[in-house]
Amino acid sequence: MSTFQELLAQAKSLIEETDPSESETLITQGWVILDVREVEEYDQGIVPESILIPQGQIEETIEEHIPDHDQPIIAMCAGGVRSAFAAVTLNELGYKHVVSMDGGFNLWKQEGRDWVTSQILEPEQRQRYERHITLPEIGEKGQQKLLDSRVVIIGAGGLGSPAALYLAAAGIGTIGVVDMDTVEESNLQRQILHNTETIGQNKVDSAEKTLSALNPDVNIITYNTRLNKDNAIGIIENYDVVVDGTDNFPTRYLINDASVKTGTPVVHGSIFQHEGQVTVFEPKNGPTYRDIFPEPPQNESVQNCTEAGVLGVLPGIVGTIQALETIKLILEIGEGLSGRLIVFDALEMSFHEYKIDQDPNNQITWKNRDQIQLEENEETCQISPSQPPET
Repeated sequence: MSTFQELLAQAKSLIEETDPSESETLITQGWVILDVREVEEYDQGIVPESILIPQGQIEETIEEHIPDHDQPIIAMCAGGVRSAFAAVTLNELGYKHVVSMDGGFNLWKQEGRDWVTSQILEPEQRQRYERHITLPEIGEKGQQKLLDSRVVIIGAGGLGSPAALYLAAAGIGTIGVVDMDTVEESNLQRQILHNTETIGQNKVDSAEKTLSALNPDVNIITYNTRLNKDNAIGIIENYDVVVDGTDNFPTRYLINDASVKTGTPVVHGSIFQHEGQVTVFEPKNGPTYRDIFPEPPQNESVQNCTEAGVLGVLPGIVGTIQALETIKLILEIGEGLSGRLIVFDALEMSFHEYKIDQDPNNQITWKNRDQIQLEENEETCQISPSQPPET
């Protein structure tokens, strides 16, 4: 029977080796580091942008993380032993360009090369987000990115409710909730953040209780106030994404102008009777709300939204899509809705897509952000039947 040293010598005879200095050069040429240490070792630090797969999980998960067998790989462990065996495994799996880093992370760190403190999920978090981590588009790194992200939801009503619930469940680290209303019985037909026991309470307090019970990982920040020209910038600039769950034109324009001034993406949703719409506004490089609707409609030309009614399940569909688009923005995955408007008809069960172009006459732009002055119009909750569905 072969000794461990003999097995190691045999493995090294089958692979190519490098050292930390040459590895640093290879990284600039497109090679990636595959860190095959155990999870508990990551507390000692990791090489930036490395892919973390313990040696014993390589065969099972490598293709989820590195599907391209032509991708050059530097296998790295603590000292260069496990990485040698990992390199043999990778060669056997058909990866064509693999080297093992002799000296491993210990030598990399001793020589003063770039490393960062690891942000590794706790065992309980790994269990909670297991279905996310399994997805190659997310993994542990993506889940950590969600936990580090900040999203503010304007409106804890029909749209804000499903959006907030799914964002909290997904592990968005900080969720801000802006709303000045109290829970009424008529809200409960669609606003699933709230329940009979919270009737009469502030919506933000009801939302905090529900979301904290769903996921204690999430930090809930409440703003029991109306978004206005004096507080909009101060709130929005502290977040990575805005979810617009409002139900009136003045606040939508305020959100738009504040987001353009701060460069913050907005995931917009709106509902009317049995129709809904969703899009994403990325003010730095795409169209915004004012590119669709340059000015608010006149009050006398619109219908009162309280009288119009809304199908209770409709905001669940639209708000859930808003949560999805928010997650995609944070993780930078998939094809987002920037420049595309999705219109949904619940009675027809149909989705229609419309292209949104930037309006050359629109002056509320990222380029002109220093000249933007926030203004407020008289509060209203109305809709023009001639426009795409709005709340």
